[in-house]
Formats: sequence, structure tokens, C-alpha cells
Amino acid sequence: MKPIMTLMLVSELFFSIPVQAEVNYRVDLTQSQHHLAHVEVDFPRSDSQELTVHLPVWRTGKYQVLPLADSIRMFSAKDDMGAELPVSRIASGEWLVSLSQPTAVSISYQLYANKLGQRVGHVDASHAFLDASGAFVYSPEFRDEPIRVSMNVPSNWKSYSGMSAGAQVNSFIATNYDVLVDSPIETGINQHRVFSADGRDYELVVWGEGNYDIEQMVIDLTKLSGEAGVIWDDYPFERYVYMVQATSGESGATEHLNSTIIQRPRFSYRERDDYLEFIKTASHEFIHTWNVKAYRPQDLVPYDYQQENISELLWIAEGSTSYFESQLLLRAGVITIKEFLADLAKRIERNESTPGRKVQSVAEASVNQWASTGGDYAINHSANIYFEGFLVSLALDFSLLDNTDLKYSYRDVHKRLYREHKLPLGYGVVDVLNILKHISGKDYSAWWQSHVNSPLTIDFSDLLALSGLKMNNDEGAKVTAYSGMDASNTSLKLKHVLKNGPAWNAGIVQGDDIVAINSLKVSAGELKSRINDFKPGAKIEVTLFSNDKLRTVILTLGEQPLDKLQLISVKHPSRRQKAFFKAWLGIDWPFDKKGNIKDED
Repeated sequence: MKPIMTLMLVSELFFSIPVQAEVNYRVDLTQSQHHLAHVEVDFPRSDSQELTVHLPVWRTGKYQVLPLADSIRMFSAKDDMGAELPVSRIASGEWLVSLSQPTAVSISYQLYANKLGQRVGHVDASHAFLDASGAFVYSPEFRDEPIRVSMNVPSNWKSYSGMSAGAQVNSFIATNYDVLVDSPIETGINQHRVFSADGRDYELVVWGEGNYDIEQMVIDLTKLSGEAGVIWDDYPFERYVYMVQATSGESGATEHLNSTIIQRPRFSYRERDDYLEFIKTASHEFIHTWNVKAYRPQDLVPYDYQQENISELLWIAEGSTSYFESQLLLRAGVITIKEFLADLAKRIERNESTPGRKVQSVAEASVNQWASTGGDYAINHSANIYFEGFLVSLALDFSLLDNTDLKYSYRDVHKRLYREHKLPLGYGVVDVLNILKHISGKDYSAWWQSHVNSPLTIDFSDLLALSGLKMNNDEGAKVTAYSGMDASNTSLKLKHVLKNGPAWNAGIVQGDDIVAINSLKVSAGELKSRINDFKPGAKIEVTLFSNDKLRTVILTLGEQPLDKLQLISVKHPSRRQKAFFKAWLGIDWPFDKKGNIKDED
């Protein structure tokens, strides 16, 4: 009796364990030349009277509601016997499938994927890039179920993703929809490299021809990928995929769970300045693997794909990531200290010429990010979570270094956020303030109010002096004429008119068309040089069209520094300043006794 009873207990236990259902996606990409794909999704048995099916209304990494569902046509549903099921569209990204009895449900639709620049989906004769946000519907009922994606692609295509490969070629598996939506697929005619760094495996996939050097990319990405330990204790992944697209003009990048997609125009890699933009973007997205993907503001946990996820801490998610990007590259030896300081100077210069910094705090800019439209209005009336967020991070880093006698820095804040607030927890303002107090022994509430909750005001001279640096725009520096208006190189229609600048005060507005200065015609691309023909304080006649009416305006020119801002050494840096510099950037004092940067070769 005992063996029989044991067998009965084991059998009962086996059949009582719930078997996880699986959601299967099948994608046909064999007729891709017209940006079309066919998608089929098999959902497990549902006992409900209706099955809700969604396509996200935004994609992670872009805090903006997008018309993603417009790419779907011929949406239909069938039960497990192949019979058609009634479907009603109840929202831009929501369908309701009526069920008369429990059944599995199969969804079918045509997908139009021609949104390369938005990085939600692009299909053509040479490749397909599929981000689930713009390609794969899901049901909230089965969001946590395992997923399998199988693709039918041309025979010469190769497929890559941060997801694990499936048993069949051109297939992938994910533990749930959240992993799928954060693991885009690149399949097509591409170049592929593998490398390793600090015990982790990496891949580089490049689609598109261009003037890039893929072997140099591998060298520098290897250096970058091995540098994460200066901030975090470990890695949230075993394998990471850098996806790069050399495009016909689209640019940008998006972070994902253990991969990134980076886009740059195909001929913008060879020149050093272009390559620096590429490698800094790669660093930014790599850092996001921790800061956003492993820990993020609790208002974004879990992601709600069907509505805005508002948070006052997006400046940490984005601005602090920007703050660390060049630091990792400097420590890795990918960029020089001269290039690092030039980037920092450019950011300071931009901040000081952005009127919106005086209007909006980074906390308010974070909350407003979902409604932000950029452009002239944003420059004059908004802070930027990336640019001003970077500078708040700089100020916080310097404050921590100064208050802890160089023992702790802003890196330690992120180390603690990763240790203590990994998903599914997330963090809030109180959590950050608690970490700051624990590290420094000081209450940072007042600092937070003045730097985060109020428009940012930084005395860069005093701040930089802590590290032995100063700006080259001291009194006596050469100046040139300044109008406070800007047009593109191909048009004389004004893109920007800076608030309280000379043009603004003269009544000139964004959208006006410049015709002449002092009765002489102005051609496209020469507005700035024509302004530079005059001295600061000069009064000039500007002839323009405003609302299609011709008028002439008297504009009194202001002044601005002639040379670009540079960060240089103070005359006699102290031992403390040199130590501060090293604690900040991890490298020795780079200047010689004359204040010149030492030979970096």
C-alpha cells in the first residue's frame, strides 16, 4: 500500500501545480519592401466574457504619448475552433474581444512599420526593427505569462535581441510581456561582433552602410562596458546587445533591459566630433541599464503602457545618466580630459544662454515632460531634464564630495539606489534624501528645495573652483555683437528669439522672416555673420515679414563672448583642489605648472 499511496500523492501534487500558459507571437516578414508585416498572436484560454487587448500608447525611454496603434490594420480575432469572434475598438490602443464561452484566442493583424526615427518599428527590404511597443499587442490578463516570438524572414537575414534565443532559428523567448517590450529585435542584413568585458558577454549589431569603423567601435565599447564597477557593485545582466543603425538621417537612441538601439546618419561616424557623439550616446544608454532599467522612480513602477507615467524625478533618470556618460568614457580612456572639459563647458554655456532655466525647476520639468513640445517656447520658458538635470547632478556631486571630505560622491547615491531600490521597488524623493543624509550626515532638504524644486541657479565660478577649475570668460575677455535671434542655414525664418534678448525687446518674434539689415539683403545662412559685422551696442534696421506684413525694426545689439567657453586651471591649484579633482573624475591632475593640459598621448 505504501508505494501506491506515494505514487498517488506524487500524481496529485504534479497535477495540482498550475501550468504556466504561453503567449505566442508569429511574424511574417517575407514581404517587407513596403514596410508591411503580418502578426499573429495566440493567447491562452480565457474564462472571462471578454478579452482586452492593448497596444501601448507610448514606448519606454520616450515620455510622450504616440499614435502607435495607427500602424495596425485588419485586426481580427478567432476562438480555438477557428471561428471569428466579435471585436470592438474602444480606445486608440485598446480592443475588446467578446467571448461566449471559455476559449483560447488568436489575434491577427497587418502591421505597417515605417517609424525608424521613433524607434518603435521599421520594416524594409533590408531589415526589420521591432519594438513591442509599436509591434506586438498584449492582454493585461496574460501580461505576466511566458512569451515566444517566431519570425519568418528572408533566408539571408540574421536576427538578434536581448531576449534569449528560442529553439528555432529566428525565434526568441521572454519571461513576460515586460521583458518583450524592453527587448527589441533587429533582424536583417547586418554586421555582428561579439566581445566580453568584466565577465559579461556583449554583442554589437550594425545595420546599414556608413563611414563607421566597426572594429574601433568594438575596442571602445569593450573599454566602456568594463567601467561600470566605478558606480555599481554588480550587473543586472549576463549578456548585453549594442544595436546600431546607420541611417539616412534619423538619429537618437533608446535604452532597454539588456540592449540599446542607437541611430546616427550613416556618414556621421568618421570625424572625431561625430564619433564622440556616437560613443557618448552608447555610454548614456549603457548607464540606463542600471539607472532606469534596474532602478527608477516609483511612479514608473510598474510601467503603465496605456497612460502617462508622471514623475518629478525624471531628471535623475535622464539628467544624471547624462552626467555620468562622459565620466565613464574618461575613466575608460575612450575620451581625453580635454574632450571631457569641452563637453562640460558646452553644457554650462548652453545653460547660461537658456532663459527657461530661470522659469522652471527640474522637478517641474520632470512632471511636465509628457506635455513638453520643445522648440522656441521650451527654450524661453522651460528647464530640460537632460541638460539642467545634468547640472543639478554636478552640483549634488560637488556638494557631497565637499561635505564628506572627498569620501563620498554622487556615484555612491546611485550605488545605494541600485542596492536598495531595485525593481519592483523603485524610489521616491524621501528615499533619495534619506540616502543623502546617510552618506553625508547632513539634511539635504534645504539643498533640494533650492536646487531641485526651484529654478536652478549655480555660481559656476565658485562651484568649479572646488576642483581647481575656472572659466576663461573673466573680465576683459573679447566680446562680439549679439542679437538673440537664430535662423537655420537654409532659411531666414527665425527658429528662436531668446526671451529678454535684443531681438525680443525690439518686438521680433519666432517665425518672422528676415529680409534685410540696414536696407541690404540678407541671404540664408549668413544672418549670424551679418550681425558680427557690427559692434555691440550698435543700432541696426532689420527689415522682416511678420504675419505676411513687411516692417522695419530698430534693434540695439547686445554683446556675448567672442570665444567659446573653456574650462582651465586656476593659477595656483591647492593640494585640496587637486585631490578634489581626482575624487571627482578618478584621474590625476592633468595640468602642468603653466596651466596647460599635459600630453595625453
